[in-house]
Amino acid sequence: MASIKPSVPKGTRDFSPAEMAKRNFIFDTIKGVFRKYGYQQIETPSMENLSTLTGKYGDEGDKLIFKILNSGDFLAKADEQALSTRNSNQATASISEKALRYDLTVPFARYVVQHQNEITFPFKRFQVQPVWRADRPQKGRYREFYQCDADVVGSASLLNEAEFIMIYDEALSLLGLKDFSIKINNRKILSGIAQVIDKNDSIIDMTVAIDKLDKIGFDGVVKELLERGFTQADIDQIKPIILLEGSNDEKLASLRAALKDSTIGLQGCDEIQTVFDYVAACKPLTAKLELDITLARGLNYYTGAIFEVKTNEVAMGSIGGGGRYDDLTGMFGLKGLTGAGISFGADRIYDVLEELNLFPQSAEQSTQVLICCFDEQGEKYGLPLLQNLRSQNINAELYPAGAKIKKQMEYANNKQIPYTVLIGSDEMQSGLLTFKNMESGEQEKLSADDILGRLKK
Repeated sequence: MASIKPSVPKGTRDFSPAEMAKRNFIFDTIKGVFRKYGYQQIETPSMENLSTLTGKYGDEGDKLIFKILNSGDFLAKADEQALSTRNSNQATASISEKALRYDLTVPFARYVVQHQNEITFPFKRFQVQPVWRADRPQKGRYREFYQCDADVVGSASLLNEAEFIMIYDEALSLLGLKDFSIKINNRKILSGIAQVIDKNDSIIDMTVAIDKLDKIGFDGVVKELLERGFTQADIDQIKPIILLEGSNDEKLASLRAALKDSTIGLQGCDEIQTVFDYVAACKPLTAKLELDITLARGLNYYTGAIFEVKTNEVAMGSIGGGGRYDDLTGMFGLKGLTGAGISFGADRIYDVLEELNLFPQSAEQSTQVLICCFDEQGEKYGLPLLQNLRSQNINAELYPAGAKIKKQMEYANNKQIPYTVLIGSDEMQSGLLTFKNMESGEQEKLSADDILGRLKK
C-alpha cells in the first residue's frame, strides 16, 4: 500500500517555532493592554450547537459554517425524505447538531446570556481564539484563523469608545508602529444624511456606494448612486458631506450645518464630539484620529460609533475595526443590553511587522544560553549550572554529550541562541568557563556566578 503524502486541509497552515514566537509577541502585547484597561479573558468551545450559530450571519454566512457530523451512526436518525430528495439543508439538520464557531461575537453573546447571573456588568471581556469559515481559500484568506476581540456590554457610556481608541493606540505603539490612523464614524450621522435627502429606505445603498470613495473616486460613487435610484439633486445635496475636508473640528462644524434638520444626525455629531473630548483628555501616543463619514463597515450590525484602523507605513487593508451595537444579546432573548467592541487583525498586523522588520530579536529567541560539553564529565559538571540558570528564570539548554563542538555551535546558530558556555577539562579544573557571544564571536573566561550576572542584565 502506497504511503499517503502528508498535508493539511486547504485554507489551514502550520506555524513554525519562529512564527509562533512572533505571533505570541503580538498576542501577548495586545492581551497585556486589554488587561490594563480592565478587560478579562474568556474562552468558549471550538464547537457550538448549530442552532446557536444558524441565522446570525445572513444566508451567505450560514453557508460558510463548518458543520460537524453527529458521532456514531449519524445516518440512523437522518431525515430519509431529505436524503432521498437530496435536500441538503434539511438533511444537515438531522445529521449535524454542532458546528465550528464562525466568529467570537455570537459565542460571546451566548456566553453573556447563559452566565448573566454571575457576570458583573458592565462586562469587559477579551478573547483570542481561532474561528473557522468554509470560505474559498486565497492569498490572505484562510479557513482557520485567529480573532482577537475585546467587547464591553451593559454600558452606554461613550468613555468605552474612547478607551477602545486608547487601546488601539497603546497596543499598536508597543508593537512598534509609528504611523497609523484610527478612523471613526457614527451610524447616526449616516442615518441623518439619508434623512436629510429623504432616503431613509436607501441608507444601505447610499453607504455601500460612499464606502468605496477611496477605491473608485467621487465620479464612481456618483455613477453608483445614480444606478441605485438617487437623483442628481440628492447627490448635489450630499456632495459637500462626502467630500468633507479640514480638521476633525471643521468636519464636525460642516456636518452640523448640513444635518441641522436631522435630530438623529445631530445626535451622532454630539456622540463623536464626546469621544473626541475624552480622547483629548487621555493624550494618545501615536494614533491619528480621523473623522471619516465614508466609513460604513457592518452597517446592519452597528448602531453608533464605527471604527477602522489603518497603517500608513505599508499598503495594507484595515488592521482593526469595530463599533457599538445596541442589541447583541437580543438574539438569545436578553433584550436591551447595549455593547461595543473592537477586533485586532492579528494576521495582517503580523505581515505589517514582518515587512517593516519590527519584530524584536527577543521575540524569536527561545533559549538565551546553550551549555556545550566536550564529554560526559563536562555534562555532569554543567548540569548544576544549567539548573541554577533556570532557577533564575534564564532560558537555558545543555547539549547532550557525544556531539562534536562544531555541531553544537551550529545548533546554537540555527536556533539563534545568543550565548554559549563551553565546558572542557581546562574549564573544570580552573572553574573559569568559556563564555561566547555568538553574534560577535567574542570569548572570555568567567566564573559561573559572573556568567549568571551577565545573562541577568
